[in-house]
Amino acid sequence: MEIVGILIILLLMGIIFCLLWKNHCLKRDIYDFTRKLEISLKELLNGRKLDKAACQQDDLWGRIYDRLCRISDIYTHRNQELYEEKENLKELVSDTSHQTKTCLANMKLYQELLSEETDPSERAEYVTRMGKQVDKLDFLLQSMVTMSRLETGIIKIKKSECPISETLALAIGAVVPKADRKNIRIHAACEETLRLEHDEKWTAEAIFNVLDNAVKYTSENGNIYISVNQEEIFTKISITDTGKGIPLERQGTIFNRFYREPEIHNTEGVGIGLYLARKIISMQNGYIRVESETGKGSTFHLCLPN
Repeated sequence: MEIVGILIILLLMGIIFCLLWKNHCLKRDIYDFTRKLEISLKELLNGRKLDKAACQQDDLWGRIYDRLCRISDIYTHRNQELYEEKENLKELVSDTSHQTKTCLANMKLYQELLSEETDPSERAEYVTRMGKQVDKLDFLLQSMVTMSRLETGIIKIKKSECPISETLALAIGAVVPKADRKNIRIHAACEETLRLEHDEKWTAEAIFNVLDNAVKYTSENGNIYISVNQEEIFTKISITDTGKGIPLERQGTIFNRFYREPEIHNTEGVGIGLYLARKIISMQNGYIRVESETGKGSTFHLCLPN
């Protein structure tokens, strides 16, 4: 009996020891888990990205750490988006400030010259030049409002199936007066029965901006050719001019906001038309690409999904 009692006591002592050891291990694991969680959260709060390779084990902490890494990726991505938005805003403010300052400085100069000039013909010339600067400033502000409304989603693209020829006619009609002043002929080839689901108003605006750009940089007595072709996935509107062409190294930047070719700063414009055209087309899940060679004109392809 004494041996049985001793065995029972030893068994109980073993059970107690095991329980105490398990409790110790559990507390250690909890402290270790808490420490790792605190370190990881501190890294997140300090804006540092978690290293996925730091934990590959398949246990509770491994699964939690994997989720923390996903949160870290989302946090890093959104921080990058916020940084890019901030930089874009700074660039926009800087560009807008430069554009408006240029117009205002020119207006102030013409005003001073006007106040000192006595020759009626010269005064009329200064008034005309001042009027052009006012028109440029007005166009800039209207373009900025349009761009802001597009980028913030205030303007909604409303697609409906309608003849692409009607959209093309709207754009051509708006650019004809400017083309006539330079005796530039516009040739268009489009099937009247061709229908496409698109936003007629804003697509016409995008086409007009490309046409306006073509007229602007095509010499007098030049030509602009427009063709519309329905392909397997996209309908392609191609606009070809006989202008000066665009060097290959600049073709990637012509769609940037306020970009203008360095050698044509005396030509009217603020460099926002192509930017708006690309924005409008991309909002309809389409794209614009350009083919050009210096001295041989340019072709802009506006592609909209069928």
